[in-house]
Amino acid sequence: MDLLQRIQLMEQLGVYMQQNNPEWISAKLRASQVNPWFLPEFIESAVQNIYSQFLNANKLSNWVKKYYPNNTASSPKNIGIVMAGNIPLVGFHDFLCVFISGHKATIKASSKDEILIKHLVEKLIQWAPELKESISFAEQLKNCDAYIATGSNNSSRYFDYYFGKYPNIIRRNRTSVAVLTGNENKDALSRLATDIQLYFGLGCRNVTKLYVPENYDFIPLLQALKKYDYYMDFHKYKHNYDYQLAVLIMSNQLYMTNESVLLVEKEALFSPVAQIHYSYYDNASELYETLQMNTDIQCIVGQNYVGFGEAQTPGLFDYADGVDTMDFLKKLNNTTIQ
Repeated sequence: MDLLQRIQLMEQLGVYMQQNNPEWISAKLRASQVNPWFLPEFIESAVQNIYSQFLNANKLSNWVKKYYPNNTASSPKNIGIVMAGNIPLVGFHDFLCVFISGHKATIKASSKDEILIKHLVEKLIQWAPELKESISFAEQLKNCDAYIATGSNNSSRYFDYYFGKYPNIIRRNRTSVAVLTGNENKDALSRLATDIQLYFGLGCRNVTKLYVPENYDFIPLLQALKKYDYYMDFHKYKHNYDYQLAVLIMSNQLYMTNESVLLVEKEALFSPVAQIHYSYYDNASELYETLQMNTDIQCIVGQNYVGFGEAQTPGLFDYADGVDTMDFLKKLNNTTIQ
């Protein structure tokens, strides 16, 4: 299968993901039943971003041209992919990179998010049976030529131990922040609320920390966040809110709330589910320089940064942790094949 055929197959997959095929509907339903954190609307949001941002034929072609201008791809290596399971199909971009670059993919899917990716791979093999030799799933990854592994800071130590002697991309915990000026209108704050609360805030591109100027008025933001009040109908989210509220009360710590999310002044970038941290800043330029150097930050949202509401709509060139996955895969073997 040449590069053009792979692009066409991905475009076909994108069309399939937009349709109401009974098998696809069933797969999405099972995924939401197996993992209560995966609300059907979250699955639809992730799926929509994949087919609109990743599987558009023109976008795919322009993306690939940067790495393979002559429509050639590297001779195949066996790439082990360890996928995370914090949000639906979070590992799809890694799979797409490996597939498009012509390598073989051996995937360890997360038990929290294996139904969707396995279903999509099954469709690809159904359309192109020869792919059965180049895409597989495994509980343990062994004898791969290179590895792409995403997980927590704790699991990354194991990845380093097992995969460190091979070419690798190992990703650790990251989160995102927003820099506010106090001049944001209702629409911007509504979009920011989505950056914060989509996927219950579990994605590395979800905003968990706010930087605000002195005397910032939090009321408009708390009002904007009320569009996610219905999260309190979900046991897992409500349990987190109740627990974090109890901790704040018992520790006599100041907080603000709209009865569905907590705002707490804290230096830490990472915040628990149902809670958002904030800090004050004096100099925006100095703040930006500091944030750019912080390796725990996936993206920065705000004016002159990633646009409000765009944190969870990454494109093909938005590589996790800023590491160019396609460049990594291309360099594994410079020999090209038709």
